[in-house]
Amino acid sequence: MKIELEPIGHVRTTRADPVDDNWDAETTTIELDARRFTPDALLSLDNFSHVEVIYWFHHPEAETPNLGARRPRGRADWPPVGIFAQRAKNRPNRLGLTVCKILKVDGLKLQVSGLDAIDGTPVLDLKPWMEGFAPRGEVREPQWARELMAGYW
Repeated sequence: MKIELEPIGHVRTTRADPVDDNWDAETTTIELDARRFTPDALLSLDNFSHVEVIYWFHHPEAETPNLGARRPRGRADWPPVGIFAQRAKNRPNRLGLTVCKILKVDGLKLQVSGLDAIDGTPVLDLKPWMEGFAPRGEVREPQWARELMAGYW
C-alpha cells in the first residue's frame, strides 16, 4: 500500500541545517497552506500550552534510511540501537514528531518554540497536546538517551 500526504503547511525559521542541539533557542512559525485552509483551522489552538507537530524530514541527509541499528550520533560509548528505539532523522518514512510550546496564533500562522525542524520543512499535521494522552504509569529510558537530550533543547 502506498500512502500519499499533502503538507498542511511549512516551517519558517532561521535554522537551515539539521544540526542537533539548542533547539529551544529557535522561535519557529508554521505557515498553513492558504489554498487549503482558513484561519479558523487554528481556532482555539491557543487555549492549549503545547502542540504536537508531525512533519517530514525533507533534507537530503535523511534520504538514505537506516533500516537496522546504529549508534546514536555515531558515539562509540553508546550502544547500537534499532532505528525504532531512537529518534534519528534517517527513518524509514522520514517522519518527525515534536511537542512544542505554543507562543502565538495569528491567522494562518502558528508560532512555537522547541520545534526541531529546519526552514522549509513540510508539516503534515498538528494536534493539541493533552495531558490525557501523556504516558500512563512509569516512564523509563536508557542512560544514553538522557545524555543525548542533555543539550538538545
